[in-house]
Amino acid sequence: MRDLPRQLSVEELAELFEGRTVFVERLAALDDPLGRAREVAAQLTDAEKKEVLDAHPAIGAKSLSARSAAEQGTDEAPELDELNRAYEEKFGFRFVVHVDRRSKSEIVPMLRERLGRTREQELQTALDELVAIAQDRYQRCNS
Repeated sequence: MRDLPRQLSVEELAELFEGRTVFVERLAALDDPLGRAREVAAQLTDAEKKEVLDAHPAIGAKSLSARSAAEQGTDEAPELDELNRAYEEKFGFRFVVHVDRRSKSEIVPMLRERLGRTREQELQTALDELVAIAQDRYQRCNS
């Protein structure tokens, strides 16, 4: 497996994390930004955590970046819209999961299970998943 980069620009990180956020700007100033992303995420304010999670497209959304569309696949899971809404209403931020080549229908039970968690548990999980997505994207594009 290829090593993570020692330095990435704001633009490169914004592509990996689906948007230019405070989190991305802080990472761009660091050596080993993807390796230190979880550490930096833990130091974000609640509003900054929400910003970076909400920058990521919802699973099953109609308008996605080309990268997200390829990762999410083309299968249908009609209940995703309703579950995404329930998740955002409960936790106040977007559901983020590292799809890891799973179909949307395989994500549905995961989303249901995560709806039973506390906000604190889910915030940590969502940020961990977001970092896993960015690391996977980097590895795939640079292997």
